[in-house]
Amino acid sequence: MNMTQQELLLIAVIVLAAVTAALLIITIVLLVKTSKLTKKYKAFMNGSEGRDLESTILTRFKEIDTLKSETSYLSKKLSTACDTLLTAYQKVGIVKYDAFKEMGGKLSFSLCLLDDQDNGFVMTSMHTREGCYTYIKEIIRGEAYVILASEERRALDEAKNKKNFMG
Repeated sequence: MNMTQQELLLIAVIVLAAVTAALLIITIVLLVKTSKLTKKYKAFMNGSEGRDLESTILTRFKEIDTLKSETSYLSKKLSTACDTLLTAYQKVGIVKYDAFKEMGGKLSFSLCLLDDQDNGFVMTSMHTREGCYTYIKEIIRGEAYVILASEERRALDEAKNKKNFMG
């Protein structure tokens, strides 16, 4: 079964025609993809309002710089606010009671206000038939350096057991 030159030439032409057809299909597919990519590129470069890419990027950089400076400013303000909160009275304890047996309605009270370091005061108001008496006792680091009444001690303990805003 020897093939003649004509048969070999015919087979070579058919193979070359098949390869050429495959290359033609591949070329058409690549042209379509390139066309789509070119359209996307032009749309990206032009933007929706006709601005070019460079001006858009420069605008975004300016916005980022503005956001950085605003963030820095707000961070400083937040730090100042946190420092201020630590010195503000933020722990509260209150005990209402009847100071005298003849008086009802629990009109007397002891109010304790403390900061983050448990510094502050206990204010007591005692209501009697003759009037109302109010006095304050200083609290330093959670302790009073004068004798506290049981209601004042309860108000102090209640305030010390509260969590502060920062914790």
